[in-house]
Amino acid sequence: MSSHLYTRTGDSGTTSLVGGQRVAKTHVRLEAYGTVDELNAHIGLLIAMLSPIPDAQVHCQRLIGIQNLLFSIGSMLATDTSERAYRPGRFITEADISDMEQAIDKAEEDLPGWRGFILPGGTSAAAQAHVCRTVCRRAERRIYALAAEADVDALLLAYINRLSDYFFALAKKINHSAGIEENIWAKREK
Repeated sequence: MSSHLYTRTGDSGTTSLVGGQRVAKTHVRLEAYGTVDELNAHIGLLIAMLSPIPDAQVHCQRLIGIQNLLFSIGSMLATDTSERAYRPGRFITEADISDMEQAIDKAEEDLPGWRGFILPGGTSAAAQAHVCRTVCRRAERRIYALAAEADVDALLLAYINRLSDYFFALAKKINHSAGIEENIWAKREK
């Protein structure tokens, strides 16, 4: 039996959710889990960029853990729970949120205090962490749009919110570790 990447089942503009229901590829549910998938790809790029910085292994291990959780989140978002229960192991816990908060606190250790609004940039890895932050915020908006129409786990929403904060803290940590000063937004003079 041959295996093909293509199935031909999506050629009509629809796709299957977990459980087999077919929905339009423009459906709010697909926007939500598609944006989570996009975030996961951006995290992969960030991991590839991290190798030359101090503590890269620690950051990469955490990011791979995040990627695994995002895969589960994508599965949760692809499941219409009015039709089918989540698959085993596909859930977010209070411990996941607590772990993310601890990661934010760890990333912010020894960083200078607030000096103004930070412009994305610095090292390539820090700039990519900012891209992850902004895609994560978009994913959060897409998930809230889905939550207006369907049940979405509140812990999932809390986790995604903390995750974007983590990427902001990580970007600052990467630049600080590299000895790069943050670019601070300069208010335009009239």
